[in-house]
Amino acid sequence: MRLIDIGVNLIHPSFDKDREQVLRDAEASGISPLVITGTNVEESKNARWYAASHNTPAVKRCFSTAGVHPHDVKMCDENTIAELSELAQMPEVAAIGECGLDYNRDFSPRNEQRVWFERQVELAAALNMPLFLHERDAFDDFYAILKKYPAPRKVAHCFTGGEKELDAYLSLGCYIGITGWICDERRGTDLLSLVKKIPSDRLLLETDAPYLLPRNIREKKRSGRNEPKNLTHIARYIADIVGKDPAVLAEETFSASLMFFFDSCEPFSKHELHSGQF
Repeated sequence: MRLIDIGVNLIHPSFDKDREQVLRDAEASGISPLVITGTNVEESKNARWYAASHNTPAVKRCFSTAGVHPHDVKMCDENTIAELSELAQMPEVAAIGECGLDYNRDFSPRNEQRVWFERQVELAAALNMPLFLHERDAFDDFYAILKKYPAPRKVAHCFTGGEKELDAYLSLGCYIGITGWICDERRGTDLLSLVKKIPSDRLLLETDAPYLLPRNIREKKRSGRNEPKNLTHIARYIADIVGKDPAVLAEETFSASLMFFFDSCEPFSKHELHSGQF
């Protein structure tokens, strides 16, 4: 049984002391490859480098994304899109993002968020690359920008919205990324019914590690740090909710992840992707 963690912040400083062990633990749990999230230009470069240094022609252990998170768009300049475009040419880079809008914290001015989100959507459309998306408390503006571009494949990363938002994203052909948020009895209860509405070929799984440690997981680090290996817990929990065998759900999301990032399952035969058991 195999899973792909479509969103892990493996370059986060909390992994500096044991990043290699975290990768090994994920692989031992059947979670491979990992897709390492880029949230600004520098982090996207580091994510791409890490992925490249852990892949061989025969085994693909990591991929990455290249983008600027709405929190960080205040750092963008006239070189940003060119640098992201250059990164996107690298074989390890599988999507543009994490990009989008976040009106919850407003770490960057909203007008700048909209400008740089749209520029990244335009870049993905020009390169025919998938979009790894972030939206929080900004649905109307976010949807309006996405709707302007018949863009490539899109995933609503870490979906925490309601039925209106889910229906809208599915109408645009979006994939839906579900994290350990669904395991939180304080704020994830709405997802328990909504996850049943997500078509099996549109459901993707992610940890967003080191964030969003599932609250109902038994073994927790004192630090509260989430890790990719915990994706097995999320998969089992969702399988129980939707009434499927965990192995079936795992294979469905594995295939859906390949379709999202590569528009085909063909580029990577089973022997080319590192796999384990859980």
